[in-house]
Amino acid sequence: MSKRDYPWYEVVDSNELVLQGDLLPSCPIPVPIQGSVLKEGGTPSFEVVEYDVIIMSQSCDLTLKKLDLVLVCPVWKLSDLEVRDSFIKSSRGKETLREGNMPGYHLLNKCEIDNKPMDFLVVDFRNTYSVPFDLITDISKKVDKRLRLLSPYREHLSQAYARFFMRVGLPIDIPRFK
Repeated sequence: MSKRDYPWYEVVDSNELVLQGDLLPSCPIPVPIQGSVLKEGGTPSFEVVEYDVIIMSQSCDLTLKKLDLVLVCPVWKLSDLEVRDSFIKSSRGKETLREGNMPGYHLLNKCEIDNKPMDFLVVDFRNTYSVPFDLITDISKKVDKRLRLLSPYREHLSQAYARFFMRVGLPIDIPRFK
């Protein structure tokens, strides 16, 4: 089997419905301003931060319009994370990430499609947001061509998210065998 047998991505037009695994640039996310306190009758304070995101909601819910809010996770260029995190910058850190042993993150392969080249991306599960369906649709229509993560990599991403979400820390673990 070659890389061509199982490509990671395809390019889709702006008129295509948004599906799980679609990458959208510059998605505005309202984030509460730290330290702002909600008082009775008061208005919460937010700032709007733009993230490049990947759609995490299930495609069936998106196509049937069963959602008011769409689940998204920020994606970071691996090279940008390397600047912020010395462990990820190390060969061991990158290998740990590649093996799927950093539960809060998921590594996506490079894209080598001619008109949409992209370096390795890291999906950040620790910062998950809900964005109105209509806003996601508007953003997707403004992006002439967007990348879509293909099967089985899309399901692998979803499974990694599930593993992150379902983690259980035990108060007392079984002791190590000696």
